[in-house]
Amino acid sequence: MPRFGAHMSISGGIALAFDRLAEVGGEALQIFTANQRQWQPKTPSPAEIEAFKARRRKSPGVPVASHDSYLINLASPKPEIAAKSITAFADELRRCAALAIEYLVIHPGSHLGEGVEPGLKRFTANLDRAINQADTGHQVMVLLETTAGQGTNLGASFEELAAIIAASAYPKQLGVCYDTCHTFAAGYDIRTLKSYAQTMATFDRLLGLERLKFFHLNDASKGLGSRIDRHTHIGQGEITVEGFCNLINDPRFADHPMVLETPKSDDLHEDRENLNLLRSLLK
Repeated sequence: MPRFGAHMSISGGIALAFDRLAEVGGEALQIFTANQRQWQPKTPSPAEIEAFKARRRKSPGVPVASHDSYLINLASPKPEIAAKSITAFADELRRCAALAIEYLVIHPGSHLGEGVEPGLKRFTANLDRAINQADTGHQVMVLLETTAGQGTNLGASFEELAAIIAASAYPKQLGVCYDTCHTFAAGYDIRTLKSYAQTMATFDRLLGLERLKFFHLNDASKGLGSRIDRHTHIGQGEITVEGFCNLINDPRFADHPMVLETPKSDDLHEDRENLNLLRSLLK
C-alpha cells in the first residue's frame, strides 16, 4: 500500500521532523531543510546533520523529500532574482545531499507576465545552472511539482513539465511530484474512474508514469479548472473522497510516498484524521 505521511516542521531541530511523523503514524516525510522565507538561511550544522541521519536510521524505509524555498523563482525575468534563485537552489541541493535526502521538490516558477514559453526556457536554463553549480551528482532527484497555474505560475499542464524535462541537460535527474489539489485546479479530474484513467493516461503519454515519484495529497477548496491553489482536508473539498479512493488504490502507485500538505494545529490531530481517512479508503 502507498506510504502515507505529511510535511512536518523542523522547529527545534531538523531530526524532530521524524518524531512528529511518528506521532501521526506517518510512513513518508517532507520537510524544509532550512527557513523557507530567507534567501540565506541558517543551514544545519554537522551535529544536526548527523542527528537527522541517526534518527532516520530508526525509521527504516521512510522516503524523504525536501521542498525548496518559496522565494526561489528560476523563471524570473529579473536578473537579480534569477541569480539569487540559482544560488539558493544549488544550496538546497547541497543540503539535501549532506542530509542524504533523495528528493527535492520545486515549483516551476512564475514568468511574471513575460509569457509561458520564455518562462519555461528561463526556468530550464536556470535549473540546469543550479544543478551544475551544486555539483552533487545523482545524489538528489529534482521533482517538478504540478501547479494550479494561478497567476503567472508555470507547470499547470503536463505539457509544460514535459517541455522542461525535454530541454534540460539533466533529464535523468528530473522527476515529478503530483499535487492533487494543484492538478485538479489546473483542470485534471480524478473524481470518477473514467476521468482518473484519462488523467493518468495523459500523464503517461506526455511524461511517463516512471517519472512520477512523489504525491502531495491535498483536497481542493475551489472547483475543477479554477486555477486557484487552496488546500483543504481530505474529503472536505471538491476532489471528494472518491477522487482520493481512485488514486490511492491504483496498483501502479502501491509503493509511492504520498504526503499531506493540509492545515494543521500544534497537536497534529488533523494529520492523524486525514491519514486515518485515507487508510480507510484502501481496498
